[in-house]
Amino acid sequence: MYGSLRERSYSRLVEDAACLLQRMACETRIFDPSDLPLPGAPGDDDRTAVRELREHAFWSEGMVWCSPERHGQVSGVMKLQIDHLPLSLGGMRPTQGRTLAVKQVSGGSQSFNAVNTLRLLGRWMRMVSIPNPSSVAKAFQEFDEAGRMSPRPTMSGSSM
Repeated sequence: MYGSLRERSYSRLVEDAACLLQRMACETRIFDPSDLPLPGAPGDDDRTAVRELREHAFWSEGMVWCSPERHGQVSGVMKLQIDHLPLSLGGMRPTQGRTLAVKQVSGGSQSFNAVNTLRLLGRWMRMVSIPNPSSVAKAFQEFDEAGRMSPRPTMSGSSM
């Protein structure tokens, strides 16, 4: 899942992570949040986008969440997706026991606010968060025109 609707969004470049996972024989799906309604809106559970997001959650064995850091926190688009993943659905927890990898991108200096929040939300949803989150500072300098992340060692770090 990614947390921005911009056409050129660095959090949307989770496709780079998907390519790496596919090289390791993983099947991947990337959810497009552009049609999600606000949680609690009339009929939101019946919307195609909400059903698709929940279907992806049940299908997955793990998730990669990537959010831009906005005002020192996860983006509203990222939180919107997480809020549509119920803690329980028909007696099942669609996220329980799933592996969670978290990433954040920011336009400025290094920070871990968004990844820390994503890990907290993942734990709340009973997911197993991997111990090394990725935070990409000055993301505009870290991706080429094709959307591929540069292999420089300055691109990530750990908050723990």
